[in-house]
Amino acid sequence: MFWTDKIQQVKITLTVAAVIIAAASLVVSHFLVRDLAHEERNRMEIWAEAIHSLSMADAETDLNLVLKVLEENSTIPVIVTDAKGNVQTYRNVDVDAENAADSAAVTRRMAEDMRRYGQTIKVQLTDEADDYLLVCYEDSLLLTRLAYYPYIQLGVVMLFVLIAIFALLTSKKAEQNKVWVGLSKETAHQLGTPISSLMAWTEILRETYPEDDLIPEMDKDVKRLQLIADRFSKIGSTPERQPVILQELLSHVVEYMNRRTSQKVMITAVVDDPTATINVNPQLFEWVFENLCKNAVDAMEGRGSISISAFRQQERMCIEVTDTGKGIERRNIKNVFRPGFTTKKRGWGLGLSLAKRIIEEYHNGRIYVLRSEVGKGTTFRIEV
Repeated sequence: MFWTDKIQQVKITLTVAAVIIAAASLVVSHFLVRDLAHEERNRMEIWAEAIHSLSMADAETDLNLVLKVLEENSTIPVIVTDAKGNVQTYRNVDVDAENAADSAAVTRRMAEDMRRYGQTIKVQLTDEADDYLLVCYEDSLLLTRLAYYPYIQLGVVMLFVLIAIFALLTSKKAEQNKVWVGLSKETAHQLGTPISSLMAWTEILRETYPEDDLIPEMDKDVKRLQLIADRFSKIGSTPERQPVILQELLSHVVEYMNRRTSQKVMITAVVDDPTATINVNPQLFEWVFENLCKNAVDAMEGRGSISISAFRQQERMCIEVTDTGKGIERRNIKNVFRPGFTTKKRGWGLGLSLAKRIIEEYHNGRIYVLRSEVGKGTTFRIEV
């Protein structure tokens, strides 16, 4: 719980820091862009005055300063048109055309685009209303890049935050895995000694009371404990897989569950191909179905039916476990495999988490809730 709260605090801190950095970057960039745009506007007004002076010049006019002003604009794309929209001249405009006619058409369209966005300066030549030049321009490449820069920076910051959060979650998961593995192996180790003693006592009882009918049942329970310890010992290590006839494996599960559940619960298993085999670790795979069946029995409150059906779909074997229990609410479906999640008054919420680990990490398969309806039941599907 402490680790979860700490992760949550770090995530919130990183998110807030990213928002602050992004907001500060956007504000600073906004003022820079605004100031640069104002400066470019002033430069273009001076450039327009130079165009006016050039248009009104006579043979005695000194044009050195005018031409210098016009030549100094090497960054701002500009097109000058007359009142009818005919292009008179242009500068810093990349015109990709094969001939003069095409060039005129391209620059005319570009000037129209510039006028559409309102970046124009009107140069009145005479008192007549239609005797003027229109200086059309757009932002320089530097200003355009600066306008997009904060958004790129925002993307980089968010990517950094996502990577940091992913690293924290991965670290948390790795730590949880170490805890589960250590707990499982320690449990198996602690069970080993009393199980060995029980096995020895069972042999002594069998020799002393060879006709007693209870001793074989005791022996079954001891072997069951041994199987459970063996399952726990396999957590964290790569289990050995072998070809297993699916029908026989499911029959073992049904037989075991029928002996330990109420007669009001009916458990059946049907495999479309009785000879079908799957490459699994039988002890762990049976554990998955036992967990699913036990959860189903709890969901049905000791009354109902559980049906296990298996069939091949393309290259995978699909196994569905359906119960007639109370179902899972839609908002809880995504949490059923999360460690510690449970809707029962008792239990630790580890069964489905272990089942998911066994199927997906040890057998490269999938396990998920195929469908569930409150009050009618749930179907889990396993694909291996």
